[in-house]
Amino acid sequence: MKSDSENRTAGDLLLDMRDIHIEGFSDDIWHPIIKGVDLKLHRGEIMGLIGESGAGKSTLGKAAMGYAQPGCRITKGTIEFDGHDLRKMSDSELRQLHGSRIAYVAQSAAASFNPAHRLINQCVEATVDHGLRSADEAKSDARELFAALQLPDPDTIGERYPHQVSGGQLQRAMTAMAMSSRPDLIIFDEPTTALDVTTQVEVLAAMRDIVEQFQTAAIYITHDLAVVAQMADVIKVLRYGETVEDAPARQMLTKPEMAYTKSLWAVRSLEKPQETSDDIILRVNGVDASYGGSIKVLEDVTMDIPRGSTVAVVGESGSGKSTTARVITGLLPPIKGDVLFNDEPLPLALKDRSKDQLRRIQMIYQMADTAMNPKHTVRDIIGRPLEFYLGLSGKQLDERISELLKMIELDDSFMERLPNELSGGQKQRICIARALAANPELIICDEVTSALDQIVQEGILKLLLRLQKEFNITYLFITHDIATVKAISDQIVVMFQGRVVEQGMKNDILSPPHPDYTQLLLSSVPEMDPDWLTQLLESRAESGAMSASGN
Repeated sequence: MKSDSENRTAGDLLLDMRDIHIEGFSDDIWHPIIKGVDLKLHRGEIMGLIGESGAGKSTLGKAAMGYAQPGCRITKGTIEFDGHDLRKMSDSELRQLHGSRIAYVAQSAAASFNPAHRLINQCVEATVDHGLRSADEAKSDARELFAALQLPDPDTIGERYPHQVSGGQLQRAMTAMAMSSRPDLIIFDEPTTALDVTTQVEVLAAMRDIVEQFQTAAIYITHDLAVVAQMADVIKVLRYGETVEDAPARQMLTKPEMAYTKSLWAVRSLEKPQETSDDIILRVNGVDASYGGSIKVLEDVTMDIPRGSTVAVVGESGSGKSTTARVITGLLPPIKGDVLFNDEPLPLALKDRSKDQLRRIQMIYQMADTAMNPKHTVRDIIGRPLEFYLGLSGKQLDERISELLKMIELDDSFMERLPNELSGGQKQRICIARALAANPELIICDEVTSALDQIVQEGILKLLLRLQKEFNITYLFITHDIATVKAISDQIVVMFQGRVVEQGMKNDILSPPHPDYTQLLLSSVPEMDPDWLTQLLESRAESGAMSASGN
């Protein structure tokens, strides 16, 4: 953030939203979601829009585009963009604005890209369709944006398909897509939530530089308060669809007025005391893996997972964390090495494993949205593993579903709900219940809290710790969030470029001195200081510190 933010907030008024009311339809009636919110944004200004899950942040952000998602409606208020009332525009007129003068960067890049098309074609599609540039010009510009966003091999990475890049790379490609048309306004909806801390630093810096370079206004929606501190000129706090307070960023960070805002500023207090055990439930031994080519994505990976403990696997995007999970689950058979479960070798491929072997190792995915069938009810989602692994049906099935809902602190009223009728935290709880339904011994948690706000995160972590204590479940916890590592882990495995850099007990790994890469990870955790990012980048430039730009 510029030290003198007045230079950036002095631009003309670009967006003026007054007395906005939005309703959502569920249980056969319309419910208020946004209740009379005002929002003003000037050219070149970044507004941080924060609040816990369900506060209405994303709904308000989309309304800034004149858009209400299915099941919602804007019932009252004025939305003026550059002097034009978006509520009075026709659908065709709004389509001319979207993708040209107003762009949107979604939280889940994986769910936003078409898996059947190359990245660069998707990045330039709106710009070409709006007649802003020719295809060749747009692609040349996209490559420059890829370089500005520090994507590896910027001249060729656009020829890849979405599944051929890491999550962090895909999120940066989506930012390039949004910037392609040089819009006046960008809505960033949790754009760095799924990124590791080292990648996040570079993406934040690149986003901030591009926004400043082109005097683009932005609404930055997030639950990560330290990220807001680096990006925002002004901050608006929402709760239950209403404004709690808004103020210039520095003022809000140092002297929040409302008790609720002060509670958001509080540091997470949860921290599990580390426990040691020599009873190894899972051993990954000397594993190499590749995705069908000659380049290894894992090399000589070895780790031991003690029974009843939590082992956190940390590392930047593309370091091999999720690939290791795929090897353990049999989704990616290794080309070398083996995986032992309860001292017995597991068949390397999923198709060769018995039903009981499959049952004992379950997985909870990062994006609950894409991990659940949107047309299946909660009863179907939790009931399927109960039928498949345990053969339950009828009354027994319903009773067990009810028991599992109680375990995750939900009630029977959720049974007939569809995923789109659940909050982010509720969706992840349902995914936890689905994993528990198989009565597993080991659960692999792949970034399960990264998409959740701090308040909901803490609830999920407390739930996982309680379930571990009750059922002696072992967790392999893949994460990029060092605060989560401190909160839940007993041991830590640090990965970099497909190798294990360091592993050991939590207190040992987090205590200095650190190997260079571990130090890079720990120093990349954002702080609630508006100057932290600028100072960090300056210190790294001076010292020539390692970069995560290749991931």
